[in-house]
Amino acid sequence: MSVQQALEENKLYMLDYHDIFMPFLDRINSLDGRKAYGTRTLFFLTAGGTLKPIAIELCLPPMTDDCKRAKRVFTPPADATNIWLWQLAKAHVCSNDAGVHQLINHWHACMEPFIIAAHRQMSAMHPIFKLLKPHMRYTLKINALARQILINGDGVIESGFTPGRYCMEMSSFAYDNLWRLDQEGLPADLIRRGMAVEDASQPHGLRLLIEDYPYATDGLLLWSAIARWCEAYVTAYYPSDEAVQDDYELQSWYTEAVQVGHPDKCDAPWWPRLTTAGDLASVLTTLVWLCSAQHAALNFGQYPLGGYIPNRPPLMRRLVPAESDPEYEHLVADPHRFYLSALPSLTQTTTFMTVIDTLSTHSADEQYLGERPNEEWTADPAALAAAREFAAEVRRAEEEIERRNADPARRNRCGAGVLPYELMAPSSGPGITCRGVPNSVTI
Repeated sequence: MSVQQALEENKLYMLDYHDIFMPFLDRINSLDGRKAYGTRTLFFLTAGGTLKPIAIELCLPPMTDDCKRAKRVFTPPADATNIWLWQLAKAHVCSNDAGVHQLINHWHACMEPFIIAAHRQMSAMHPIFKLLKPHMRYTLKINALARQILINGDGVIESGFTPGRYCMEMSSFAYDNLWRLDQEGLPADLIRRGMAVEDASQPHGLRLLIEDYPYATDGLLLWSAIARWCEAYVTAYYPSDEAVQDDYELQSWYTEAVQVGHPDKCDAPWWPRLTTAGDLASVLTTLVWLCSAQHAALNFGQYPLGGYIPNRPPLMRRLVPAESDPEYEHLVADPHRFYLSALPSLTQTTTFMTVIDTLSTHSADEQYLGERPNEEWTADPAALAAAREFAAEVRRAEEEIERRNADPARRNRCGAGVLPYELMAPSSGPGITCRGVPNSVTI
């Protein structure tokens, strides 16, 4: 198959962290014990529906004395030495991935303005406040704690990830260049990332390019349930678009969240408007999704999937040596020792494992998607009926996820050596379970 044919048949996919890391690499690589590249990894979609890595590009900023070292490409190995070069290249990709996951994708800060504005501008009796209340639980508290002990200067995050003291600057850079509320919903995100194309004939208005993509397929089950719940709830209280426009508390909430909470972006043309019942349902769907399923998928698999540090190192301490480098001789002489020396130290490893063990743990009082502690939150029969239907749809989604995990045709979630994908399975017991979708960001 030619490259052109592979492109035309949607067989090639790229994991691209080049632009996120490149502006920071000179400063990161000047830090003691920190080394990084901007990485791009090319994958081929096999006939079995799995992705196979076929090339890794490691990039550094151009060097005035040796520009050829600014970019290196690695392919699957054909000999013993290249096996270790390939392993080191993969480790740098995984380190990039761990950093982007924690510093950019797994980020609670963008939801804070909506939570604060809800408490400032809406009565506790307001119907939209009641809808949002379970999805705001504990979030401000956990964010305050994170500022004190996780993202503080020289704290756990700066100590544990390759960017070091530039971690928060990288988060800010990504927020400035990437974050848009109108693209934070699941369908829009899948299309933006090139994992789906618009297709009005499909249930969600899109067609996945990889059929067995567990995050997307399971996520769309929950996204649809949330969307129908928000639409039914909004319809019960806003019989017309004028009712949305004339709701002073509602409009004040959204205005403050945008203009005060996101002041550096408040004039952007992409902000969803809040002039129709459809607008309101869409915004609420996105907010509920971000606080529940999206955060759960990012958070509760951290220890099960990243607790074994060689599998996904958050920090790298060596670059990949070229044959002309003195370090290359050490790699050839003892590749295993060299590889381990490129990973986090034992102290860094155990500290990081302890942190993500805590972050991946469900508390005993967790409230999961579709659950409310009692039905006294409203006396409105229409709202109660919609809430019961939402809970029932969430249970049906969980049953479907269980069926998918038992289907041997789905090779990305079933088979020898393959973990079932349960991060979107709504229910869970306490502890580390690699599953469960809480209503809100609680950890």
